[in-house]
Amino acid sequence: MRALARFILSMACVLSVSTSAFAAPSKAEIASTIKANVAALIAGINAHDVARATQFDAPDFISMESMRPPSVGADADKAGLGMVFKIAPGWRLQMIDETVDVADAGDIAIYRSTYNENSVGEDGTPMTHKVNYIAEFRHDPEGWRIHWSVVCAQERSHKV
Repeated sequence: MRALARFILSMACVLSVSTSAFAAPSKAEIASTIKANVAALIAGINAHDVARATQFDAPDFISMESMRPPSVGADADKAGLGMVFKIAPGWRLQMIDETVDVADAGDIAIYRSTYNENSVGEDGTPMTHKVNYIAEFRHDPEGWRIHWSVVCAQERSHKV
């Protein structure tokens, strides 16, 4: 019986050490990862690179923006961005602020930011407007993926 008790105690110690070696990332580490992912998306948008701009889209991604019906699916997001890149070659994003709220379980994060959408009007005039962005990231087997996002303009476009 003592041998069994020692074996159980030693296995408990081994399991304790092995699980602590694989501790989940902290909320701060997750938030940092999400911010880096969004920075990569913005770089893709500013380079007009559809693949980079959509690299974290989940297959069931839903994009909701002001003044248009939602687009559903990663393929729809890719097609929409490709069209925008052709129509508005001067379109760029400029981050103003951002924050990430991570669920206690560490499997979901809500990203919120404000940025300027800069473009060039039909007459060549530089234009801008401030936009709110919110997105839900979930940790999937492929990593942190965006399952839905909302873009909402704070103001109308105006000359820079």
